[in-house]
Amino acid sequence: MRKTLKLGDRCTTRKLIVCVAAILFGIVTPTLYAADATPDVSLDVKKVAPRAVEELTQRSIVRDYKLAWAGLALALESNSTSPLNALFVGTASQTLREKVSRQQTSGITSRYTNQTHKLQAVFYAPEGDVIELQDTAEYDIQTQDGDKTIHTEHALVRYIVLMTPGADRWVIRQLQAVPQF
Repeated sequence: MRKTLKLGDRCTTRKLIVCVAAILFGIVTPTLYAADATPDVSLDVKKVAPRAVEELTQRSIVRDYKLAWAGLALALESNSTSPLNALFVGTASQTLREKVSRQQTSGITSRYTNQTHKLQAVFYAPEGDVIELQDTAEYDIQTQDGDKTIHTEHALVRYIVLMTPGADRWVIRQLQAVPQF
């Protein structure tokens, strides 16, 4: 039986770690707000080369990409890097940790809601050790200073994404916003 986790209130660091662990181990589904479900992620593999992406791999990539973006949203809202653990590595991890650090310094938080990600697989290595995706992402961003909303916008952002298989999941190694594909 799956439970829905609601994180509308600010979490303490201890609660945050428990919440993220529960999400990662599939004990609960991450619902960041009652009205906002997990990110909507679709994957198109029709144009991928040089090899096809197996159905099980497709499902794993979509599942892990959803988890990563739910973790990213939680990290930016709680100003904690804990939700990024095991989901982002390398350059992506470093960039996002720096963003959280800048938010901590300024006292600002960001809330990402209504996320839709349309992934297009463009390269899948013959060895199966890396996949390049193009993500056309749409989401709402709310910037807050304490309880006060200081900016709200709807964003359409294109990302080049490199994912690699980890011990038990696909991880995001690079997440680079680009003006166009």
